[in-house]
Amino acid sequence: MNKELLHNLMHISRLHIPEEEQAAMLHDLAEMESWIHKLQEVDTTGVVPLTSIVEGQPNLRADNPTPPLDHTRALANAYKKDSNYFRVPKVKT
Repeated sequence: MNKELLHNLMHISRLHIPEEEQAAMLHDLAEMESWIHKLQEVDTTGVVPLTSIVEGQPNLRADNPTPPLDHTRALANAYKKDSNYFRVPKVKT
């Protein structure tokens, strides 16, 4: 872990970490990386991947396609609406 990698992570995550907190963040990231390397040392030969915490087959519903909601039903519980559209607060960038 180094400052350049941290700055790249901050950029792609759209995070701002104050300069005084970056050293602690670098330390935490390095510690997480060491845990990952430690996990890679574990021999998992013959271990079946866990796909569900419930024994046996996962309890999944059948995938039955249904028609989409019409505008009236879709907007029925909207907090704010304008004809055929949801009204949401403006997003500041």
